[in-house]
Amino acid sequence: MQLHVVLPDESPDMPVSELTELAKEAENLGYSGIWLPDHLLPPGDYGPRYGGVYEPLVTLAHLAAVTSRVTLGTSVLVLPLRDPLLLAKQSATLAHLSGDRFVLGVGAGWEGYEFDAAGADFAGRGARTTAALRLIRHLHTHGAGPYRDAFHSFDGRAVFAPVPRRPVPFLIGGNSDAALRRAARAGDIWQSVHISSREFAERRARLRELGGGHVSAGGRESWTDESVPVAEVVRLVRAWEAAGAEHLALFFGPVAGFSRRMRALAQGLTACV
Repeated sequence: MQLHVVLPDESPDMPVSELTELAKEAENLGYSGIWLPDHLLPPGDYGPRYGGVYEPLVTLAHLAAVTSRVTLGTSVLVLPLRDPLLLAKQSATLAHLSGDRFVLGVGAGWEGYEFDAAGADFAGRGARTTAALRLIRHLHTHGAGPYRDAFHSFDGRAVFAPVPRRPVPFLIGGNSDAALRRAARAGDIWQSVHISSREFAERRARLRELGGGHVSAGGRESWTDESVPVAEVVRLVRAWEAAGAEHLALFFGPVAGFSRRMRALAQGLTACV
């Protein structure tokens, strides 16, 4: 099972240099990927509920330049708040800049306030998310028109560049049947959130029922309280592995102590091998 790190991006007071150093340290410790959250205009302070102070795509482009091995991804981008044509170009560019290390992790979103502020359709966010994924995959595969769906239409004169060497992988986040159907139909990776390893195994079985047997499945966990011993966190990680997770993204809490906890888990897992 691959272990990834969800970087802390919840404090406006944190300099971006902290993210840079944590990304380099995660790579040096042997973690397989680094991820950033996304909220454009939340109705409250950034913090445990809302992450994404630094815009994730711009920040990942910067982190691509200071790392060489780790996967770089969004966990997750609120896709229906983004223009899919622009996102297709941004993600293809990130693929080229990073040496094909970028994964576009997306969700349909849940905070209605942001949709109202952006003039976006909250009720129709699911359909727009699926349509955007299909449009992006078309452009990353064909690099041209024609193309038509309920929201976009262009003819054969349209030219898209840069075309990635391979289509950017899609990670679909969420636990609902709607998210699982989207992962099965349009995704390459599925990531559960805020559920246990036992619940993950149940939802993974549901993903397979929906035709997602080809989709790599994993989840997210956190270790933010150092009163919880590292041995217990190691057991938690092993439980995810036993449940069939192919990858697990870990959030280590506020930036104060983040590096210490990240190192402690890496050392604890090594000691248990």
